[in-house]
Amino acid sequence: MIVLQQFAPLLFVMLLLGAGSGFFSCSEAALFSLKSDDRRALKNGSTAQRIAIDLLDQPNRLLTAILFWNLMINIVYFALASTIGIQLEKQDRRAEAGLVAIVSLLAIILLSEMIPKTVGVLLPRKIASLISLPLAVSVRVFDPVAPAFSAVNRASRRLLLPGFRAEPYLDISDLEKAITVSTTDEELAAQERTTLQNIVLLADLRAEELMRPRTQYQSFRPPVSLADLRGEITRSGYLLVTELDSDEITDAIALKHMPTIPRQHLENFAQPVVYVPWCASAAEVFDKLRAHECEVAAIINELGETIGIVTLEDLLQTVFEDEASRSSRLLETTPIRHLGENLWRVTGMTSLRRLGRKFNMSLPTSKSTTIAGIVQEVLGRLPVEGETVRWHVFQFLVIEADQLGQLTVEMQVVDQKGAPS
Repeated sequence: MIVLQQFAPLLFVMLLLGAGSGFFSCSEAALFSLKSDDRRALKNGSTAQRIAIDLLDQPNRLLTAILFWNLMINIVYFALASTIGIQLEKQDRRAEAGLVAIVSLLAIILLSEMIPKTVGVLLPRKIASLISLPLAVSVRVFDPVAPAFSAVNRASRRLLLPGFRAEPYLDISDLEKAITVSTTDEELAAQERTTLQNIVLLADLRAEELMRPRTQYQSFRPPVSLADLRGEITRSGYLLVTELDSDEITDAIALKHMPTIPRQHLENFAQPVVYVPWCASAAEVFDKLRAHECEVAAIINELGETIGIVTLEDLLQTVFEDEASRSSRLLETTPIRHLGENLWRVTGMTSLRRLGRKFNMSLPTSKSTTIAGIVQEVLGRLPVEGETVRWHVFQFLVIEADQLGQLTVEMQVVDQKGAPS
């Protein structure tokens, strides 16, 4: 009690500093604990909520400012605690000095670190809304000195770690080793390995190889109502909305949300699509969908015309299915089906990549990416039933073809003289 009376002003300042430290600790935990759904909700919320999301757009700046202010507060806090301890020791009150040191340390750990961070993690959305305005001011005040800290950081890194180089991306073999070590279940390891291989494949798979062509999806011009669906779910699983005067897709609605959408003017509740060039990789498509929080990408050609779509479900199926293919997704049929000795039935949209993997061979470079494209490229026109086309070591007999370019062929592997091998 005597200590409280004698050092009341210093203790009051320490109390304020402890509250400030708790504020920054809670802010750090809350903002960096926000999940994607929380961020989406805050992004469309009040001004304070949008400020919180704006702060997270520059995470390094935000984290550096929080750590800076927390460090400054803690330095002053312990300086005042040391001042009280020194004064007590001068008065030969060593026991009280030791008690002040212990209580000060426990208070900063429990009341300014552990409890605030726990609250921030448990209630991130509410806390983010409350702390965003004062935190934004603190970050803005820190901005003038931020370049100095960045310069010191770079100089320290060059001085202490002059030979440091960023690690290269992991190879698929590294990932396979990690899976093998982490699990003793061989079947599970094989599934995880396949999934990782498919993830790596996204970087090599082009958007046009994965997309649903225009002939394989339905689109609607506004105004759009549920009655336009005629009680059926579209093949793509999305209601695709076009421009008023063209067939260019602008928005999409996931039909899995059908119970929550109105019956009329569905275009007002649709989500914008993102536009990706045909030559982009599937990984780039996924990154763009994630960055814009969308589920449908419109694939465009060199003229800016929509030639197909890629949905989030298409990407996930490519990753998690062992033998994912457009034929199985869109036509519900096996892309390459063995009929007999040296005879296969192949869908036109089967990719050349899948054909090469099936027969374990490298195929010639071509501007076409599918069997249908190769047949049209060789003929120079749309094929008709009964025509035979020779390409590389394969011979294709067109058994089904329509005006939209969809076809099915019977395929044989032939030697260089044209005889079946």
